[in-house]
Amino acid sequence: MFGIKNPLAPKRERLFTVLDIGTENVKALVCLEQGKEVHILGRGMKRQNPGEMESGTITDIAGVIEHCHAAMREAERMAGVSPGQLVLGVSGELIKGATSTISYKRRDPGSKIHQEELKNIVHKVQWKAFEKVRGDLAFETGFNEIDVKLVHAAIVDTRIDGYKVSNPIGFQGREVTMSVFNAFSPIVHFGALQTISAELDKELLAIMAEPYSVGRLLGGTELQGYSGIFLDIGGSTTDITIVQDGSVVATKMFNLGGRAFTKRLAQSLNISQEEAEEVKIAFSTGQLEHQSYSIVAKALQSDTDIWLSGIYFSLQECIDIDSLPPTVYLCGGGSLLPLLKDGLEGSEWHKKLKFPRKPQIKYLLPKNISHVKDETKLLESPQDIPAIALASIGMEILTEEKILTKMLQKVVRLMQV
Repeated sequence: MFGIKNPLAPKRERLFTVLDIGTENVKALVCLEQGKEVHILGRGMKRQNPGEMESGTITDIAGVIEHCHAAMREAERMAGVSPGQLVLGVSGELIKGATSTISYKRRDPGSKIHQEELKNIVHKVQWKAFEKVRGDLAFETGFNEIDVKLVHAAIVDTRIDGYKVSNPIGFQGREVTMSVFNAFSPIVHFGALQTISAELDKELLAIMAEPYSVGRLLGGTELQGYSGIFLDIGGSTTDITIVQDGSVVATKMFNLGGRAFTKRLAQSLNISQEEAEEVKIAFSTGQLEHQSYSIVAKALQSDTDIWLSGIYFSLQECIDIDSLPPTVYLCGGGSLLPLLKDGLEGSEWHKKLKFPRKPQIKYLLPKNISHVKDETKLLESPQDIPAIALASIGMEILTEEKILTKMLQKVVRLMQV
């Protein structure tokens, strides 16, 4: 697409590669930031071998690196360029995220907030949030706190005496309140990610928790201030992101995704995993005759009920949320299984949760994301959404001028040492 001597070729610093490392596939996108839009110039995908990933966790570093290189080469061939920068997306059972709201009382509410004071506030707020969420994760997983590493952090809301601001500098007030999203993983998983990024020979812009990036995706559309529950159903996990008024307030994950349904079909129909995957895809795309469709639906019903229970119990744990957003967005490769959307729409799973009314269930489609322009014409499915969300985050990072974000990034780098 872009030759070396082409005067219209994009500036290299505005180009970046996205890598979505999933249990089933590695997906790569070559992206170009253009102001408030991001253009997808190339796409590559490589299927993971059995045993290389389990529950979103890397179990064979060399194998995953090989597939990352292959997916990137395919995307770069299509785009005709090789970006020097990388956004690495991670998800799965061992990535835990939470938003903490921390308040800081100022000694002199009549004075205007200046840069040095703001640095101090960001530092104190992030360390408080860090200790709280790290302790929660250690308790949940059984890991020692010292064995838990910060993957990334983002300020999602800032208020001074209850008044929402984007940049506190120059404001007066007594109490500064910040909501900070933090994502963590055990050190063994974080170390594997660092090893992979080092082997890919690109400048690492960010290691990004995919549930956060999926939850942020609609922020660049006309739905500013949106609320919703985002379900990213992958190969072996389901990631849940709760967004209120445009801010990610909580993420949850549980260990059940598309692979479980494939295994169930293999057992029920006494066929191989590869054949079961083909049957599942035919079922999902409406290519089975009526009798075969009924047999598959019956075989998968018990796992569908278990999956719905996972959604219910995960949302029930969100005790700090007064009211759950009544719109549920589905994405990820596993979301294509029609029984999941049918189950969410047809059962009473929501009745004992904090919904103001029965939730509306929607697929999140690439065509709904107005600020992401797909030049490849290959990104059409809900399974492409996690990679597109990473592209959107990459655009935000390259155009980011918020002083708060830059201050937080410095604190995060100290915490990752």
